[in-house]
Amino acid sequence: MTEETPRKRSQDEKRQMKSAARLYAVQALFQMEAAGQPVDKVRLEFETHRFGAVYEGDEMAEGDPDLFRRLLEDAVQWQAKIDQMTDRALVAAWPIARIDPTLRALFRAAGAELMTPATPPKVVINEFVDVARAFFPEGKEPKFVNAVLDHMAREARPDAF
Repeated sequence: MTEETPRKRSQDEKRQMKSAARLYAVQALFQMEAAGQPVDKVRLEFETHRFGAVYEGDEMAEGDPDLFRRLLEDAVQWQAKIDQMTDRALVAAWPIARIDPTLRALFRAAGAELMTPATPPKVVINEFVDVARAFFPEGKEPKFVNAVLDHMAREARPDAF
C-alpha cells in the first residue's frame, strides 16, 4: 500500500466507524451545549484530537468523519424542529429542557439522522440505544431512549413503518 492509495475498509470496519461517529456526535453536541462552544470549533477538536487518538494507552475508535459532520450540522440546523419532535415524544411533565443533557444531545443527534432517508429508522434507533447503553450501562435510559426514538421515527419517517 502506498500513501496515495488508502486501504479499503471492510463492511464491519465501516459499521464500527459509523457507530463511533454517532457516539462522538452525542459527545460533541453535549460539549457544545455545556461549554457554549460553536459547532466548527468542536467538530475540529473531535476530528483532530479524538478520532483514533490514544489516551493513557487506550485507543479511541476511528469515526466516520462524513457522518459525524452531517449529524453535527443537521442537529444544529434542525435543532428547533428536532427538539419539538422530542418534546412530543416525551411525557408532558418532562419537556426536553428538563431531561439529562446527555440524553438531550443523544436525541438531537438521532433526530438529525432521522430527518434524512439515508439510514433506515430501525438502524438509527438501534444505534442510538447502543450509545445510550455506553453512557448509562446500568440504568433504565436505554429503554427510555428506545421508546422516545421510536415515537420520533414514526413522526419523522412515517413511510418507513
